[in-house]
Amino acid sequence: MAAATGRAAGAVPVGYTALAVKFAERQRSHHCLLVKEHQVREGADTAHPPRRTLFVLNVPPYCGPDSLSRLFSRCGHVQSVDICDKPGPGEKKDKLASKFFDHKTPKGFQVAYVVFRKPAAVQAAKALSQEGPLLISTESHPVKTGIGKWIASYEAAIVDPKELKAEVDAYMQDYDKKVAEEEAKAALEEGVPDEEGWVKVTRKGRKPGLPRTEAANLRVLEREKQKRARKELLNFYAWQHRETKREHIAQLRKKFEEDKQRIALMRAQRKFRPY
Repeated sequence: MAAATGRAAGAVPVGYTALAVKFAERQRSHHCLLVKEHQVREGADTAHPPRRTLFVLNVPPYCGPDSLSRLFSRCGHVQSVDICDKPGPGEKKDKLASKFFDHKTPKGFQVAYVVFRKPAAVQAAKALSQEGPLLISTESHPVKTGIGKWIASYEAAIVDPKELKAEVDAYMQDYDKKVAEEEAKAALEEGVPDEEGWVKVTRKGRKPGLPRTEAANLRVLEREKQKRARKELLNFYAWQHRETKREHIAQLRKKFEEDKQRIALMRAQRKFRPY
């Protein structure tokens, strides 16, 4: 409340313009949106073009993309509204956002990028500060709150199995196509030297090489041990009895040491660490 009061009194950051907004007509107090022209290096931000993008700070959670688009539509045609948790470089989205996945619930105040069709709309949006408070929720475009909002959220959370299956199938088709293209590209580049004359050697073939990992080495040793056990008689000679007992005692000692280390670690984790 202190920050909002300070901004309403005129403490606006340098370079920003304060736009007064109210949730509805019956509200007495207003909220301030801080706006300015989005400026970046040429070609650094492809999704938010300079001179046509309005950067908006202090966007409340109840003000969504539709509300922002309606607020600034009086200044000019709004092409897109992108709401983010914090400012960052924008990237062009090749595909539409998923209807069922990657949905984030807005928490706290956010930032927004409003992209207009013409650069003059950005200056017109900044000039809205001379007018009275803008209304986010109107009779023609109400913003749902309370039980109505909960009911709408619950209905939106119900998944249509056919639509979900269609989206998953489309995603898997794109993924399979991408994998096939990568395999075809790798097949064309196999055996072809690069610019420095090096040839990339892969493990593909009739007998691919074994991975040099500890798990793979243990599997090989275990397999060889099983082959030797099948070839020789178990505990047929006296020295075999001694070897079996010796291995059993070694395993018990190893397990005892491991248990001691685990118990010591558990005791150390129970210590009180205030910092």
